[in-house]
Amino acid sequence: MIAFHRRRLLAGLAAAPLVGAVLRPAVAREAGAPDAALDAAFAAHAPVGLAGAVVTRDGLVWAGARGVRRFGGDDPVTAEDRWHLGSNTKAMTAAVFARLVEQGRARWGMPLAEAFPGLDIHPAWRNTTLDDFMHHRAGLLDEPVMGRNWLMTARADPRSLPEQRAVIAAQALGSQPGGTPGAFVYGNANYVLVGAAIERLTGASWEEATGAELFEPLGLASAGFGAPAAAPQGAGNAWGHRGAGDQRTPIPPAHPGADNPAALGPAGMVHMNLADYGRFLAAMMGARPDWLGPDSRVGLTTPPEGGPPAYACGWAVGTQPWAGTDDPVRVLGHNGSNTMWYCSVLAAPEPGVAFVAVSNEGAAGERACQVLLRGLAATRNQG
Repeated sequence: MIAFHRRRLLAGLAAAPLVGAVLRPAVAREAGAPDAALDAAFAAHAPVGLAGAVVTRDGLVWAGARGVRRFGGDDPVTAEDRWHLGSNTKAMTAAVFARLVEQGRARWGMPLAEAFPGLDIHPAWRNTTLDDFMHHRAGLLDEPVMGRNWLMTARADPRSLPEQRAVIAAQALGSQPGGTPGAFVYGNANYVLVGAAIERLTGASWEEATGAELFEPLGLASAGFGAPAAAPQGAGNAWGHRGAGDQRTPIPPAHPGADNPAALGPAGMVHMNLADYGRFLAAMMGARPDWLGPDSRVGLTTPPEGGPPAYACGWAVGTQPWAGTDDPVRVLGHNGSNTMWYCSVLAAPEPGVAFVAVSNEGAAGERACQVLLRGLAATRNQG
C-alpha cells in the first residue's frame, strides 16, 4: 500500500521550511550561489536525485539537478525531468475551482446541496461549504472513506474516475462528520470531494477540467497525472523510489504501485517539469491576471478565521522578514509526497519570488529538499 505520509505533508503547514533564513529580493547575488546550495543539500543527504528552482513572475530564473534517475544507474537526473508534486496538487485543484468561480459556474461559500444536487446529504453537513473542504475544516476524516481497505482495493475498481469520486462523496456526505466541523484536520478526502464537485459542475473528469482550466491556458506541456513516464519524444525520466539506503528500489511508472489509486488525483497526483511548475507559481504570484484575477488569488491564499494553523486553499500561509521592507511579507508554502517522491515549495507573492525543491525518493528526499529550500532562500540574503 502506498499512502500519503501525513508527517511529511504536515511538515509544511507552518510555512516555515525557511526558518532561520531571511528572504530577500533577487538583486545582487553571488554567481553560482544556487548551484552551491544544491551541491550542499545533495552532499548532506545523498538522495537518489535532487533538483531545485528559483522562480519570479517572469518564470524560471534558475534550475539545477544532481544525482541519477534510478538508484544504481548512471543516467543523470535533469531539471527538465518531470517531477511528482504530491499534495502540492491541492493548490492546483483549488485554482481550477477558482477559475469556475470567475466563469460563473461556481461560487465561493458554495453549499454542498448546490455542489452535489440530488445527493442524499446528512443534515449535519447543512452549514458546510466547499470552502471548508479546501481549508481542511469541514470535519471530514480520511479513514472512514479512504482508509486502508480503500487503498488496497481502489486500483481494481472498474468504474470511471468520476464515478469512483462520486461514490466517495456520497459515502462521506451520507453520514455525519467524523471530525469536528471548523477544526483543522488535514486529509486527502477533502480534495477528492472538491474534485468530485468540479466534475459535477463541469460535466468532465477532474483530469479533463484540470487540463482545460490549468494545463492548457498556462502552457504546461509537460504536465500529467500519476507517476511520470518517459517524455512523448522518447526521452527518459526519473523514477520514484521505495526504501532507504542500499535497499532503495526504483519503481517503474507503469507499475500498479508507482502511485496512489488514481481516484485520489485531486489531492496529490500531478507531475510536471520545473519550468512548468514555475509557470504555475508565477501565475499564483500575479503574472497571469488573464488566467486568474487578483480577487481569486486573494481568496485562494487567505486562511479562514478560526485559529492555527493558517491554511488556505492548498497553501500554508505565514510571514517572513524581507530586505528593504519595514514589515514581514506574506509567504505561501506546502510539501507533498507519495512516499516515493518529494516536493517542497515556498513563495512570496508580493516580492514575486518562489523556491522549489524536488526529489525522486521520499525519506532522504524530504531532508534534502528542506535543506535545499533554506539554501536557495539564503542566496537572496546578499542584497
